Amino acid sequence: MLLIARSIILAVLLTLAFFFAIILCLVRPMHRDNVHVIARIFSSVAPILGIKVITRHATEENPKEPKIYLANHQNNFDLFTHTSAVPKATVSLGKKSLAWMPLFGQIYWLSGNILIDRKNRHSAFDTMAKTVEKMKNKLLSVWIFPEGTRSRGRGLLPFKVGAFHTAVAAKASIVPVLASCQNHIKLNRWNNGVVIVEMMAPMSTANVDKADVKKLCAKVHDAMSARLAELNQEASALMAKPQ
Repeated sequence: MLLIARSIILAVLLTLAFFFAIILCLVRPMHRDNVHVIARIFSSVAPILGIKVITRHATEENPKEPKIYLANHQNNFDLFTHTSAVPKATVSLGKKSLAWMPLFGQIYWLSGNILIDRKNRHSAFDTMAKTVEKMKNKLLSVWIFPEGTRSRGRGLLPFKVGAFHTAVAAKASIVPVLASCQNHIKLNRWNNGVVIVEMMAPMSTANVDKADVKKLCAKVHDAMSARLAELNQEASALMAKPQ
């Protein structure tokens, strides 16, 4: 019964959210804050799913400087958890195939997000070069899922290096963003416990050369893996406490 009721409520809310997003994007297409506004709407749905999201933002010395936000990608519930942390003046990098998804794809593009064809190496490099120019000229930050696919509870998957090449080319700091394990979330469960979304401290790329990109990638992956394990333990402990 709960599954049916929640599914209906979720469908209605998502429909309303999509209509609002369409109007917003038509009124101000490609606006620098569209993604932030839409992300806030989706994150507000989390309590209806029985999820308590604890969001922790990093303290930044230069908050207006463009950054590369690297987030772990678990499942579809990222739409309601990670979105609580998306800052202003931030767009995401997504697969070009998203553009063909009815309604969602058009909103994604009109929001100002960047589409990349990962299967076409030349096109992908060209897109990343244009992304660097956007970051520098429009002072935009970029949100990227460096795993390139959903981990589905398998921990932190290997990272693709494209995001790191972009960060080094733009001389932009890397900000890791982690959501604790979401495998326990089920629509037919009243209380889906806690998900901690945490921005780690920014990591500078000012003195990093192209030749060191793979080392940087490994360093960030190790740091995120270690912190994710800690966040998972913390979230489990919070869920074990009597309410």
